[in-house]
Amino acid sequence: MKITKMHGLGNDFIIADNRNGEIKNPNETAKKLCERRLSVGADGLITVENSSKADIMMRIYNADGSEAEMCGNGIRCFSMYVYDKCIVKKKSFTVETLAGIMKPVLVLKEGKVEGITVDMGEPCFSAKDIPVNAENPLTHEISVMGKKITAHTCLMGVPHTVIIVDGKNVTDEDFSALGPQIEKNEAYPKKVNVNFVKIIDKNTVSVRTWERGAGPTLACGTGSCATVVLLNKLNLVEPKCEVKLYAGSLNIEYKDRVYMTGPAQYVFTGQCDEA
Repeated sequence: MKITKMHGLGNDFIIADNRNGEIKNPNETAKKLCERRLSVGADGLITVENSSKADIMMRIYNADGSEAEMCGNGIRCFSMYVYDKCIVKKKSFTVETLAGIMKPVLVLKEGKVEGITVDMGEPCFSAKDIPVNAENPLTHEISVMGKKITAHTCLMGVPHTVIIVDGKNVTDEDFSALGPQIEKNEAYPKKVNVNFVKIIDKNTVSVRTWERGAGPTLACGTGSCATVVLLNKLNLVEPKCEVKLYAGSLNIEYKDRVYMTGPAQYVFTGQCDEA
């Protein structure tokens, strides 16, 4: 099986063309290939699939083998991959995902992809659809490790909650302790992605994400989108923000729909026996 390793600002993925159905059990393949130090290592496995609804289909499997509905950094990598491989040879195209049809637009310079803007769709604030056990998902309290924490939650293709860090950075200890506890908190029936956020100014935020099914990640595209949406709803930031992540920044704009612009980068290509 041919694979390509890519990353979007440090959020890394193994990408494989599965239009011929070569990968019979992608959940198990993801678990085997994504294990760091013992295999290729990645936050997730992305497969390229045929679609009857869009130009192409993306499926993404977390490192623990669970399938995610969408991934912001993943779809930028996916879009660059299918364009460069001539699977889809258009600057603007449609991608079927479990979260709906996404619409990436490539930023090209002399025929090469320099960045990708993705129409990420509309956020959802319905407690039932997210899902979250809260009367008001925009601001609610959860009990974690014996204390109350204020959370802000929405569905941005996948469920995301935002924890605002006031006046300080989240320490590694806080992050690693609180992340998995919030992810699996009883308030979230299908678990949740957790974004620890520091507001720098009205147009700039810093985000660190504990990803559902993957753990700590260097960047999260849907998390960045959810962060700007939720903070804008709370009148804490403007609709257009720079989101600072470990390895760079994403530009997010919220105007009913959410638009994410950022880079993707190749790491290596290779061959493996797992399928």
